Order: sequence, then C-alpha cells, then structure tokens
Amino acid sequence: MKKIIKRASAPTPKFFKVLRNVGLALAAIGGTILAAPITLPVIVTTIGGYVAVAGGVLSASSQLSTTDDSQ
Repeated sequence: MKKIIKRASAPTPKFFKVLRNVGLALAAIGGTILAAPITLPVIVTTIGGYVAVAGGVLSASSQLSTTDDSQ
C-alpha cells in the first residue's frame, strides 16, 4: 500500500500528464452522457458508459506512471 501511495505522489512525466487530462475529460464526457436529463438511445448510453470507464482507467494508470526508476 505504501508503494502505491509513493508512486502516486512521485513526479509524473509530461506525456502521462497529458494522457491523465485526456482521461479526465473522457470520464467527464461519459458521466455527462450517463446523467443526461433526457432519454437517450440505448446505444448512446452504452457508449457513454464505456467512455467513462476508459477515461477513468486512463487517468488512473497515467497518474501511477513515474520517472523514478528505483521503484
């Protein structure tokens, strides 16, 4: 558990910072589609769910990338 916390607080390379921000944007777009106050077609809500999950995974895995080779 301490290793994960240490990795999350370690410096993140610039490329992965950009990927993290893209992932957060995708998660926000997917969440907005899922929480829309109007009735959307099933395919749109399904795609919105996949986009939200993909964005969350992308941002989480990018955050745990580090430049420190000793870990």
